Amino acid sequence: MSAITSTEPITISADPAFVPIEDGDQRTVFRGVDWHTYTQLSEATGEGQHVRLIYDGKDLEIMVTGYVHEYLKELLGTIVRAVTMGRDIDSVGSGETTWKTEIRGLEADLTYCFEPEKIRVAKAALARLSKEPADYPRPDLAIEIDMSPPQVDRPAIYTDLGVAEVWRLVQGRVLIIEQLQADGSYASVEESRFLQVRAEDILRWLNEAATERQATWSRRLNQWAMGLGQQA
Repeated sequence: MSAITSTEPITISADPAFVPIEDGDQRTVFRGVDWHTYTQLSEATGEGQHVRLIYDGKDLEIMVTGYVHEYLKELLGTIVRAVTMGRDIDSVGSGETTWKTEIRGLEADLTYCFEPEKIRVAKAALARLSKEPADYPRPDLAIEIDMSPPQVDRPAIYTDLGVAEVWRLVQGRVLIIEQLQADGSYASVEESRFLQVRAEDILRWLNEAATERQATWSRRLNQWAMGLGQQA
């Protein structure tokens, strides 16, 4: 966990909105937060703490994830890995990395680069074990698990970051694939441009994971993914 190095005080609203989630996730929203406060809290919290900080330029959402959230995240990561291997797609994953623009920032559940130049830059930085955020390109794909409605303007953050595609798993029941449009908005599509898989197939594999032994499910998933590569 990072330490706060600035001596400037952190000031946030004393009356936040608190949204409890049935599976253990909790959202606390602070309205009217400045950039300094967000960056200081982000540095203090660090990454990989099951805590997400999302700042849209004016409001700050702090979400603590629960068991179901983390379970679904692991499954989605497994599905992405299987498809990239099956289709022989090169990629670099960056997990829950904090991504920031000049005025906004967030941590997604999972993030990936697929564009060849971004992969080259990311791998070069990784080879140096660089700890500088500026050395890493912004992701092409972000995956979000929403066990409840987001309380800040997350699409605006992804637009600023230039993330081409976002997957949103809503309450574990609906998988929405959205792609960035020329006007800066996101529109729903049926199939991922990077993995060439349909939202309904991803959701099917998520649902089937709950009814099978992990080894059986993983073996079938990998076989299916290899079949995708043979069809290409």
